Amino acid sequence: MMGAMRIASLPLALLIALSSSILLATEKSKMNVVLFLIDDLGWMDLSCQGSDYYQTPNIDQLAAEGTRFSDAYAACALCSPTRASVMTGKYPARLMLTQWLPAGRWSPKENKKREGRFLRELPLEEFTIAETLREAGYATFHVGKWHLGGPPFSLPAQHGFDVNVAGSEHGAPGGYFYPYTGKWTVPTTGTPVVKVTLPDGQEGEYLTDRLTDEAIGLIRQNREKPFFLYFPHYGVHSPHQAKKEVIARYEAVPEKERQGLPAYAAMVESIDDSVGRIMETLQELGMEDNTLVIFTSDNGGQSKATDHAPLRANKGSHYEGGIRVPMIIKSPGASKRGAVNSVPVITNDLYPTILDVVGLPLHPRQHEDGVSLSRLLDGKRSLDREALFWHYPHYNRHPFNAPASIVRRGSWKLIEFLESGKIELYDLSNDIREATNLAEAQPERVKRLLAELRDWQTEVGAEPMRANPDYEGK
Repeated sequence: MMGAMRIASLPLALLIALSSSILLATEKSKMNVVLFLIDDLGWMDLSCQGSDYYQTPNIDQLAAEGTRFSDAYAACALCSPTRASVMTGKYPARLMLTQWLPAGRWSPKENKKREGRFLRELPLEEFTIAETLREAGYATFHVGKWHLGGPPFSLPAQHGFDVNVAGSEHGAPGGYFYPYTGKWTVPTTGTPVVKVTLPDGQEGEYLTDRLTDEAIGLIRQNREKPFFLYFPHYGVHSPHQAKKEVIARYEAVPEKERQGLPAYAAMVESIDDSVGRIMETLQELGMEDNTLVIFTSDNGGQSKATDHAPLRANKGSHYEGGIRVPMIIKSPGASKRGAVNSVPVITNDLYPTILDVVGLPLHPRQHEDGVSLSRLLDGKRSLDREALFWHYPHYNRHPFNAPASIVRRGSWKLIEFLESGKIELYDLSNDIREATNLAEAQPERVKRLLAELRDWQTEVGAEPMRANPDYEGK
């Protein structure tokens, strides 16, 4: 009672000041979030993943301070569906956003099947991770590639971001050097489109560096408030353009010892520099120990740009080379550092993981296909989930692509090819290269996994493929 009387007797101005201080302290105590999503970065394209060619000391340091997931997956072998899974915590098949946008590679005369229907923008009805964090008092920033729809209804501003830098409907920049312009032809119509990634800049400016400058500026401007920085780099997507002096270092490596194109390797190095600069900024501002940092890729590396061995295939294919990706999570509250965890995880999991780690309530009706990975960050080796799924009822022109549905349960991976009906079965624990199809040798396992895949397809409303009456092939 006496305490209450003393508070009541304080001047109004002092009470307001105290309340403001308490509120500010509460806001500052909330954990910040930085999510790097790299475009087309292959599973083997980091030195911490085993590469002797790519130079990534800053990302390696992130792995040494966090948890690296050896069996991490993108929700699709192409960009837009994976990005949708990150934003929503849902499988692309449940969202009906299963193809890269705007698509247009299907041919009525050349393709045997008609593609499944799909949306060409992220629905406004989805409550994204950005919207959830903003509702909890976070400042939300999008810096880089969006590729989930365009104006006027489906840009980052319509999906929870206070600030959008360089995010548009386009999946690649016009160019990586100022003025960042370029042309692209819409596949379905042949119509040329001029892309302007950023409206300004300076001669010689490199896009990866410029976006990093923008991200650092936003962090500095908002240091007194918790923030969510979603940093989906355009790199290392084509066009493969990089700084000449960096390219030259990789060109000096004998050709037989190269893992990929020198220009691609230089782009990877610039991404690593970006990660290093963001981490240095957090450290300088005293934020490093209060920031959750996530690093991953939207799909496998592009064919001929990089070598995916020991994984099979590349971007666009649902063999491991197209969907297995690097993933590193550094959580200030985690009890393990420098760990490697082999539990299968997927980009759907990032939404609930972020909420769980920063101490916000989960939204299970929204991120219903994701599971929080927080227990894995403390060294646990299991999740309350038995299988992962993919569904891609489409065509694209990347090597080794085919329409497919997939289930991974434990180390077993079953692929159903939707055009031919062929079934392939691999034991990834003994055959990461997916070289030996065990479908004929394991008929009962095939039957069980196929039934599980069918049940999942029904549950999420996966779009089927149908016969194409205009097909002119044999």
